[in-house]
Parts: sequence; C-alpha cells; structure tokens
Amino acid sequence: MWWRNVFLALIGISAGMVVAGGVFSFIVELGVISDFADRTHTAKHILLYEDMVSAGAVLGNLFQIFEVHLPGRSIFLGIFGLFGGIFVGCWAMALAEILNVFPIFMRRARIVRYLAVFVLMLALGKGFGAGLFFWKRW
Repeated sequence: MWWRNVFLALIGISAGMVVAGGVFSFIVELGVISDFADRTHTAKHILLYEDMVSAGAVLGNLFQIFEVHLPGRSIFLGIFGLFGGIFVGCWAMALAEILNVFPIFMRRARIVRYLAVFVLMLALGKGFGAGLFFWKRW
C-alpha cells in the first residue's frame, strides 16, 4: 500500500516540475524579465533576475508544502503580495501586448467608439471582484 503513495508522490512532483518548467519558459519567451531589465537599464544582471524568479518559485513551493513559519510573517506577506501583484500585472500586460489582445478584441466586438467606457467597466469589475473575494475570505 505504501508504494501507491510513493508512486502518487512521484507523479505529483513530476507533474509539478513540468508545469513549473512550462511557466518559466513562458515567462522567458514573453520577454517579461528582459523587458524589466531593459526598462530599468540593468541588462547586465539578467541572469541574476532569471535565477531569482526560479529561486522564488522553488522557495515559495517549499514554504507552502512544509509550512515554514517565519517571524513577522504578516510583514513578509504584505511585501510578497505587493511584489507578486506587480509581477503578475506586468506579466499579464506583456502577454496582452505580445498577442495584441485588446486591439483585436476591440475591432471584432466593434466597441472602438466606447473604448473609455469599456476600460472603465473592466477596471471596476476587476476591483469589485477582488474586493468581494477578499471580503468573503475575512
């Protein structure tokens, strides 16, 4: 019976490694990290940035799996949330910019005339959804 648990653990770890590798490849392919380095004029540190993204993912998984308790974790949580939100937002915008999502959608939906209203409704919906999510969690 124990061999089934070991087998499931190996499958889970293997699947997690494949997904993580795909996400890292996707991030590098989108050019998010190189774009950050270019905009901040720190291209000489690009390998360090890529290493830190990988290390952050590995350490984040280890902290979650083994439930590592850090002193002052509420401060770390706030800092992590800030930087995580900035990174995910930049990643989403880089993806949208690469794929030209917004211009294609606007043209196909024929809402070019009401672009300002559309963007405002997107922002309000996102803010309302996030507020509802966090309100329900408390």
